[in-house]
Amino acid sequence: MRKIYLILIVFFMFCSQASAYWIWTPQTRRWTNPKYDVKEHPKAQLEYALGFFEAGNYKKAKVEFEKLISHYPKAFEAAEAQYYIGFCLEKLGVPYDAFKAYQKVIDKYPFSDRITEIIKKEYDIGDRLLEEKVSFWQYISGNENPVIEVFHAVIENAPYSDYAPAARYKIGLFLKEVNSFPEAKAEFEKIVAEYPQSEWVNKAKYQIALCEYNESLKPDYDQKPTEGATKKFEEFVKVNPDTELTKEAKEKIDSLKEKDAEHNFNIAEFYKRQKALDSAAIYYNYIIKTYPESPWAKKATERLQVIEVK
Repeated sequence: MRKIYLILIVFFMFCSQASAYWIWTPQTRRWTNPKYDVKEHPKAQLEYALGFFEAGNYKKAKVEFEKLISHYPKAFEAAEAQYYIGFCLEKLGVPYDAFKAYQKVIDKYPFSDRITEIIKKEYDIGDRLLEEKVSFWQYISGNENPVIEVFHAVIENAPYSDYAPAARYKIGLFLKEVNSFPEAKAEFEKIVAEYPQSEWVNKAKYQIALCEYNESLKPDYDQKPTEGATKKFEEFVKVNPDTELTKEAKEKIDSLKEKDAEHNFNIAEFYKRQKALDSAAIYYNYIIKTYPESPWAKKATERLQVIEVK
């Protein structure tokens, strides 16, 4: 008897819990759970989800937008729901996930009126990821990089828009930041070649010179990067005599010339140690003639005087 009593208690407890979640609807002649239920048509479901969004309950709103897509995947409102899923994710502080959600609108609902707005949002997300540097380690470790992925998507989505050269420029900046100078230079060169009328061209030319400058800082005997960077900076100054970057470009030119003078002085010193005094003199004279204001010119003059005495 006691066992039967316990079974009845458990049964009624279960029924009371079930009744709290499941409701019988005569119209549909089925049990429904409000937690998982969806409105009778997509427009009503969209309005219901938007109510949560406007109230700032982005997690709940996202769930309701997802319900709309799940139950009405071919409805016109599905595109709007997908857009708002991305918007919710932005509000929730997960920009890369927001990008993935926005991209689904472009891929699945190209008829959406939100496409232009979404491209701007994707560009802004790329900018945010670039500024926060949250994904730099992924590039360094060899994994797929979100910054590059987002900006590439912008270029593919709108190759003839103003966002395309800007996105290409930001990819170059990212690659330069992780010291991938040849790859960065290639991105900047694409801007010059593919978007010659773009406002980003001058900045790209400066960055090309900057990439070559950074390459020239490597401790090797090849002076081609130094020569190339100097030439690029001098061309930039000639075309842009009065811009924000001109002063910086001139400083870089001075730095490169100083480096080249030091490089040639070291070669001269090598020949001097080898007793090849004629060869050493050639390099000392080159420094004096080419870089007369450099401190290396003074040292070269002193060395040359000793050689002439000998």
